Amino acid sequence: MQHQDRFDTLGRLEDLPQDYRDELTRKNLVPLWPSLRAVLPPGVPARKTQATHWSYAALKPLLLKAGELTPIEKAERRVLVLANPGHGLEKMQASAAMYLGMQLLLPGELAPPHRHTPNAVRMVVEGEGAWTLVNGEKCPMHRGDLILTPTGLWHEHGHDGTQPVIWLDVLDLPMVYYMEASYHVEGPSQTVQAGEGVKSYARGGLRPSPVFERSNQAYPMLRYPWFDARAALLEMASDAACAEAVQVTYVQPETGADAENILGFYALMLRPGQTLRLPARSPAQVFHVIEGRVQANVGDSSFVLEEADTCCAPGYEAVTLTNCQSDQASFVFIADESPLHRKLGVFENRG
Repeated sequence: MQHQDRFDTLGRLEDLPQDYRDELTRKNLVPLWPSLRAVLPPGVPARKTQATHWSYAALKPLLLKAGELTPIEKAERRVLVLANPGHGLEKMQASAAMYLGMQLLLPGELAPPHRHTPNAVRMVVEGEGAWTLVNGEKCPMHRGDLILTPTGLWHEHGHDGTQPVIWLDVLDLPMVYYMEASYHVEGPSQTVQAGEGVKSYARGGLRPSPVFERSNQAYPMLRYPWFDARAALLEMASDAACAEAVQVTYVQPETGADAENILGFYALMLRPGQTLRLPARSPAQVFHVIEGRVQANVGDSSFVLEEADTCCAPGYEAVTLTNCQSDQASFVFIADESPLHRKLGVFENRG
């Protein structure tokens, strides 16, 4: 109580004489004490991120309409941003460090090559025939595949199929932009190189032996097929030792570190009818249903996520996920800010 009283007695800006405040302004100075509660609130951080749900059934027609209204030549990347209202729609961010966008590529289109400082991943939502070319490695895009386009790597998207292809973009753009480090560079089309990282790292616990020379690639694996991730989850679920959470983390296969530097990516399986309570942790989280139907309870908010729906949960909030299907599993892709929080030393797990 004494501690709280001390906070309550902090002076207000209005308590200071106007001429003193004007002089501070002229000198580019700001008194801290009137704003101390705002930047250092007691107990739990102030959070702009709100629990938010984006329905794929609602946004898909609008995304396809964008394909009719705006040719790829005028869009470069044809994307509808999943913006969190707590940050303001104009900020185009889902959380403090995460940007989400649904991207559309139509048959025959090519999204031109560029590279940029923000890290990006693509979670393929639907369609066949598209590919992403990352530093010369051609990554086919199938539903549920996770494809990396890390910071500084050239990448472009093409479509040789007959139906629209849609994927979810997840970038650390808000963080990189806040650091005043966000920019892109346009480039020429890449030459397709032989070899795919996924073929070299297709088995857990095994990696190529550097008999002659190690490649030292920061990102030796750029495509994580859903076929393999799904099979791994099912194998784990069949193991009696895996009693509760059936989840895998997408990692750099040489080091075991997170697949990218700032954001973390995971695949979670919910058994038929299962309810799973995730602990309240400091990073914000994004949930995207790859297969199935899931109810997500985030604080006072509750969403039913149909297949391809996405929702966001602020940090320091426990999340409860329930598989709405009683006869089959549901599979959820998760992105969060854990790597960033751990690097900064602010990661918390409050249980």
